[in-house]
Order: sequence, then structure tokens, then C-alpha cells
Amino acid sequence: MSIENTTLALAGIFQCAELVRQLARKGMLDTTPFESSLHSLLKLDADSVEDVYGGVPGVKIGLQVLSGQLSAGDAEKMEVMHYVFGLIILERKLIKQDDMLTQIGEAILSAKAQVEIYNISHPNVIAYLSNLYTQTLSTFNFRIKVNGERNFLENQQNAEKIRALLLAGVRSAMLWRQKGGRRFQFLLSRKRIVNTAKHYLEHM
Repeated sequence: MSIENTTLALAGIFQCAELVRQLARKGMLDTTPFESSLHSLLKLDADSVEDVYGGVPGVKIGLQVLSGQLSAGDAEKMEVMHYVFGLIILERKLIKQDDMLTQIGEAILSAKAQVEIYNISHPNVIAYLSNLYTQTLSTFNFRIKVNGERNFLENQQNAEKIRALLLAGVRSAMLWRQKGGRRFQFLLSRKRIVNTAKHYLEHM
């Protein structure tokens, strides 16, 4: 297991979780990390973990949140951690469903074709990814409850972005597991993860 690879993939999960929190609480988010997270869904045959996110800067927000998240706790951080663990649980359920994995894989290929016509953050693409999440991951008996301001959560475009981000978060959770990530690492390797995240940020 490479601590570098697992830290980057973990940052991918944290980035999606943080962006979900921003949308739910503030009704807005940073476009660059949002697009990087969505692009990670399309990188099914990437050469490296860095390539999944278009380079380390693609998960800058995730690395920042991760490095601060594991060093202290408050209400905001607990909310992000709630989403992170939820995404990891969804991924664990997904890998046991071969038919659903095939369905998602085929849908992602269709999404890649759409992105060649539109850009990754085009409303049509986001709506497609949102619908994919609704038809697949949201059918499990476990669901991630997103907390926030009612007017932001009831906004259709925000809701679609949140579901697309949750889908991307599960993709990063799958990458994290494939690279050796395990839940107990949050306790056993906390310091190494934080130091690795800070190292990436310092050399970005």
C-alpha cells in the first residue's frame, strides 16, 4: 500500500464531501474542484491516482480539508466526516452488486460521450449523472442524509450537483479501497495521512 496513493484518493472523497457541504449550506461552490471531481468519474482507465484527478492540484480542496479534518474536530468537520463515511459505506455496498456496477460503467461511457459535446459542468451532464445516482446508489437501504438550508436543498440545480458529487465521491472511495485504503486507517495512520496531505500542498 502506498500512503501517497491512498491519501490522494481519500482527498478525492473529502473534496466531494466538502463541496456537498458548501452547496447544502451556502448554495454555491468553487467551480474548479467541482469539475475535477466530476472528471474523476470519467477516468476509468487512468495511468495513476494523480491522473484520475487531472494532477494533484485537482484535489487541492480535498487535501486542505483532509489535513485539517483529521487534526481537530468541530461541527462543520463532523458534517464533512459524516458524508465521507457515508460514501465509503455506499461503495462497500456497490461492490457487491455486479449488475449495478455494469450499469454504472455503461452509463459513464455515455456520460463521456456527452462531455465530448458539452463540458463536464453543463446542466445536461450534471442532470444525467444525478439521475444515474438516483437510479443506482440511492436505491440502497442506506442513504446519505444531506443537511443544509432548505431553500438550497430544494433548488433543483443544487440537488442535481449534490447527487453528481455523491456519485463522484463513491468513485473516489472505490479508488481508495483499490489502493489499500481501509476504515481503520483513520485511527492508525492519521498522522501519516495528515503529513502526506500537507506535503502535497507544500509542493503544489
